[in-house]
Amino acid sequence: MSSRARSKKASAIELVAIIAVAIGLAFGIETFVVKPYKIPSGSMEPTLKIGQRLLVNRIGMDLGGPHVGQIVVFHPPAEAAQGQCGPLPHTVTTGGAACALPVPREAREYFVKRIVAGPGDALYVAGGHVYREAAGTSSFVPERDSYVKACGFAPECSFPRAITIAPGHWFMMGDNRGDSEDSRFWGPVPTSWIVGPALATYWPPDRIGVF
Repeated sequence: MSSRARSKKASAIELVAIIAVAIGLAFGIETFVVKPYKIPSGSMEPTLKIGQRLLVNRIGMDLGGPHVGQIVVFHPPAEAAQGQCGPLPHTVTTGGAACALPVPREAREYFVKRIVAGPGDALYVAGGHVYREAAGTSSFVPERDSYVKACGFAPECSFPRAITIAPGHWFMMGDNRGDSEDSRFWGPVPTSWIVGPALATYWPPDRIGVF
């Protein structure tokens, strides 16, 4: 084989290797670091629109953990689509207390909501607004919620009886408080069900930004 032929063969092998590494890196980044996510419903309006696309930081929970106010992608309880509260599945009654514990099985689908309370916090909901007594404190403080869509007086807007969030659990709510199936109905979710926090939005172009 001539030196020229050997050079072409080496170049071809190098190109294949580069492509293979690039594909491997892309797969690894999506699997372990950053994952794209498309908003499927209007439950997070006006913050996130239907069809808007996010990048989710899959290692974010290892870099400081979840916190109140954070928008996260997570797996809901297995019976969330049916509005079931657990651990003995039942439907919550509006005008009373929100769901305090989920069905103890993780669903495969992904949801995106905002964390409004964490382990040891107490909360109640009035007119779609969260009132939280942070763990270790003794008074309820209204959520700073300029991002929410007005809820009005629909039954699902008020759960006036306070609940306390169990250790290792996080209470999720959509910003569109009058049109969001969230922890009010199927309970807070364990930390292990959280995929990661929203890192940035990259589509549509007029909503590009970071969180």
